[in-house]
Amino acid sequence: MKFLRALHTAYGFVIFVILFLIFFPLLLIPIAFKRQHQLIGVFNRWWAITLLTLIAMPWHREIHSKIDKTKRYIFCPNHFSYLDIVAMGLNPFNAIFVGKNSMEKIPLFGFMYRKLHITVDRSKLTSKYGSYTRSLEALDEGKSLVIFPEGGIVSTEPPKMSRFKDGAFRLAIEKQIPIVPVTLPDNWIILPDNSMVLRPRPIRLIFHEPVDPTGYTVKDIDTLKMKVFGIIEQELKKLNHEDQPRVTG
Repeated sequence: MKFLRALHTAYGFVIFVILFLIFFPLLLIPIAFKRQHQLIGVFNRWWAITLLTLIAMPWHREIHSKIDKTKRYIFCPNHFSYLDIVAMGLNPFNAIFVGKNSMEKIPLFGFMYRKLHITVDRSKLTSKYGSYTRSLEALDEGKSLVIFPEGGIVSTEPPKMSRFKDGAFRLAIEKQIPIVPVTLPDNWIILPDNSMVLRPRPIRLIFHEPVDPTGYTVKDIDTLKMKVFGIIEQELKKLNHEDQPRVTG
């Protein structure tokens, strides 16, 4: 069984690379023409659906309330697995990612990621400030953002989340943009951070009702954080994943 899972993982990686090379010319369009930024989300969605279909990974997207595609949002998912990035490609709403600059080191992919998304080195104050400024500019340009509020794969006991960082919530308050909590309940089991071997099962995404920051000020960041944290945490508990044994191999 482990051999078959490893073989499936290797196959998935090869398909990932091939699809990236196929989609790369398309991604040059929003790189060259900044006003076509909505295509980033469109191409991400095509890529994610094609990838998951070819590797026989079913998925289910649940949306708790209608998202107005004429508005901007900040999507905040929990983050336990590298598969979360692929899963958020299934976002029905066009958005760009704010993520760690380690992605930039991947040949070709790093070039694309740096040009289309916003990267940050969380160990450097200047980088964090720069990414925050670029995020504000992106929102002003009409873009929506995907920000993993834990600041990366930090939790050592999934599905228990780590404490949220301030960035996404400060942006939401400053620009008065709703936050959409997103629960990704299964990816830590499908592709655990400590083994990187796929365990096929359906991927689920739950898009919760947007949290409106109207009336919040910078002094209320912790209140807003805990509200979003609580929504995702409650969904994780409801799905009974806290009772599942930790995956080790």
